Amino acid sequence: MLRHLTQLLSVRIAAVFLLVILALALLGPVLAPYNPLERGSEVLQHPSWAHWMGTDYMGRDVFSRILAGAPISVLGAVEVAVIALVVGAVPGILSVYLGKVFEWVTLRVVDTLIALPFLVVAVAMTALLGNGVQQAMLAVGLLASPVFYRVARAAAQAAVSSQYVEAAILNGASTGWVVRNHIASKVIPALGVAVANTLGAGLVVIASLSFIGVGVQPPEPTWGGVLASDLGYLSYRPYAPFFTIALIMGTVWALNAIADGLRDVTGAAPGSLGTGGQAKATRARKLATSEAVSA
Repeated sequence: MLRHLTQLLSVRIAAVFLLVILALALLGPVLAPYNPLERGSEVLQHPSWAHWMGTDYMGRDVFSRILAGAPISVLGAVEVAVIALVVGAVPGILSVYLGKVFEWVTLRVVDTLIALPFLVVAVAMTALLGNGVQQAMLAVGLLASPVFYRVARAAAQAAVSSQYVEAAILNGASTGWVVRNHIASKVIPALGVAVANTLGAGLVVIASLSFIGVGVQPPEPTWGGVLASDLGYLSYRPYAPFFTIALIMGTVWALNAIADGLRDVTGAAPGSLGTGGQAKATRARKLATSEAVSA
């Protein structure tokens, strides 16, 4: 699968871009040429050799603030995706096996979360739990979990109802063996697509929250906070928001390109058996036919 995925040009470009973003997330504060919190006398300066992206209204180096804000912005999106994956995917798979009561309860919880206005509830939960980074990530991760619940549930249902799974159960295979050897191979690709999409959405939501001062308080650098400070002085530096917007848009595009590539290579659409599933179904049909003939 990985070999087929890397053959796509868009995926290769996206992977290179994401490696650069990951390097910024891990090494950004170390690479920053200036202290991102240090004020200077050169306010609202245009890009120069001394300040590659100019300075903001307090004389702070914009390039340094973008580098220093990368860990919270990027790794925060990763934390959101992990929380959403665990909270959503596990109940989604279990709802196929644990009976109608568990299925009904989890579906009602998911329907409630989907009906809630995303940003409004995220702000309210952050205010309730405390205006901190971890509280904001937890709130966003919980609100994003219905996507993983529905994807995992749909993929698990499609696999459970397939002929090769039914043949394995008829031959005496345990539920755990079926999940490990058949269900997981169908659920994981679909969840991989959902993770890539959620990383992009999480990055945008985190930037939106930090833009309005939720989760991370100024003057702590974040991409959303840098964008907010730039928008207040567009008459002096009309090009200033371009740097942060280009990073956010480029990262979201790269993640969506990876998700599209995974979807194309694995056939991860819910309900699709894919090449491996079709082969297993064929073998199951042959097994059933041979048993009928021998009988």
